[in-house]
Amino acid sequence: MPHAPSAGAPAATTTAEATVASLIAHGIDTLYAVPGVHNDPLFDALWHAQDRIRTVHTRHEQGAAYMALGAALATGRPQTFAVVPGPGMLNTSAALLTAYSMGAPVLGLIGQIPEAEIGRRCGQLHEIGDQAGILARLVDFSAQVSGPEEASRLMAEAFRAMRSGRPGPAALEIPMDVWTRERAFAASPPLPSDQPAIDEDSLRDAAKRLGEAKNPVIFVGGGAHDATDEVAALSAMLQAPVVSGFRRGRGVLSSRDPLSCPMPVGHALWKEADVVLAVGTRLFFQCRDWGVDDDLAIIHVNADPDEAARHGAPAVALVGDAAPILRALIDRVPAHNRARPSRRAEMEERHARFHEAIAKLEPQISFLKAIRDVLPDDGILVDEVTQVGFAARLAFPVYRPRTFLTPGYQDNLGWGFATALGVKDAVGSRPVISINGDGGFMYTANELATAMRHKIPLVAVVFADGAFGNVRRIQERQYGNRLIACDLANPDFVKFAESFGAAGERARTADELRGALERGLARTDGPTIVEVPVGPMPSPWQWIFLPKVRGV
Repeated sequence: MPHAPSAGAPAATTTAEATVASLIAHGIDTLYAVPGVHNDPLFDALWHAQDRIRTVHTRHEQGAAYMALGAALATGRPQTFAVVPGPGMLNTSAALLTAYSMGAPVLGLIGQIPEAEIGRRCGQLHEIGDQAGILARLVDFSAQVSGPEEASRLMAEAFRAMRSGRPGPAALEIPMDVWTRERAFAASPPLPSDQPAIDEDSLRDAAKRLGEAKNPVIFVGGGAHDATDEVAALSAMLQAPVVSGFRRGRGVLSSRDPLSCPMPVGHALWKEADVVLAVGTRLFFQCRDWGVDDDLAIIHVNADPDEAARHGAPAVALVGDAAPILRALIDRVPAHNRARPSRRAEMEERHARFHEAIAKLEPQISFLKAIRDVLPDDGILVDEVTQVGFAARLAFPVYRPRTFLTPGYQDNLGWGFATALGVKDAVGSRPVISINGDGGFMYTANELATAMRHKIPLVAVVFADGAFGNVRRIQERQYGNRLIACDLANPDFVKFAESFGAAGERARTADELRGALERGLARTDGPTIVEVPVGPMPSPWQWIFLPKVRGV
């Protein structure tokens, strides 16, 4: 019989209890999960902690991981999911890969077979060869837990890793027989994140280049979302347009600011620029497609020390969190800054020309206008890999950071609906709209059951053309109309929604969509699905794959 702990000594704690306590200590109030026999003790520990941490159970593991991803993207804070090993873990791999590519702090708690059986290939339930090796290729930090003290320590290390440098996902494996191991130990407290010191020589060089530049331009990506005030101040100081990337930088500078530019406007500015300040972006399209030459100096601000040189050495590389680096530049640029007249009239003219050209994207533009009309400034639009989504990345006005969410460079079809459920679950009363094609929506449409069970009032629009529209158009135009594997058999999406007890509406015009969205956003007790039947839509790609303009 174990001895009772002496006064002041820590009580014996199981690995499951230590895991839940550590989640709570690190600010986690919700766990997205699918239960299973490998993790039963974890869920019993969660039952005992229901007053401090919610468990949102989904109908598929990919739904749990995507919900955690959506919550992380919307809040900028770490979020967590739990699943069984083998097929359960593999079902979350697309979400983990997307979290890695987008720098999203998502922690996966992954079950394992009994500790002594790992690697023996004995045929244990859900056994998979080298699960740890698979996870290590999807996340920034991974480890296997061997007991309660390890759970506490490794959890602290995982959260520090997710917050240090470029944010990203982490995973902890816990064998099924380890959950119930019990020991007395002192819990590991949360650890401070690691941030590199800012290089003063590089700061001075960057400030001088920016201040002396004739045509400076700022390009922003997902790494700039927590530096919005600094980007706005530097943009005003330099009268430098701020160009958002194709996917991630929308809302860093409000679309109401004339200096805020979508990517196609930035294409012309790239040709004219002598100095580019790249903040939290890879500059993938710009360096790969638009071209560089000796007359363009690029200053990279990125949390990843390896990112700046991927497309050639920059003029200056500043490594670290964007906000303090930009604040340091704001302090130093005035000593070098030339007199700069307002560019408002010029930029308004550039915007007008762009909007006149892109107005040809109908009905996409009208549908997006209807969405923007009903979505408040702090409302969130979750994009999908769909024709209306592509147009949104070019032309949807965005006024605040983290209010326009796309799947990053993975651009994985089917991420949107389940991710948007996580977004809505995390942000509470703030309105959230998910836009989907009929192809992508059906990837996680089963999570309507989750939305109903947990009363998540997401509004999801399904633009239904009966096809993988992008695939079909490519086959029509590039392959002699030899159509294969592109047409879809769909349910009646209104009846589909109603069969779950959700609200279902059908809208055929932009005005009808506006009304359906208003009614859906007014609901508080469950989701709304709005089906929008559409035909083939005009291609947006001429505004996305833009030609080379430098180094020709």
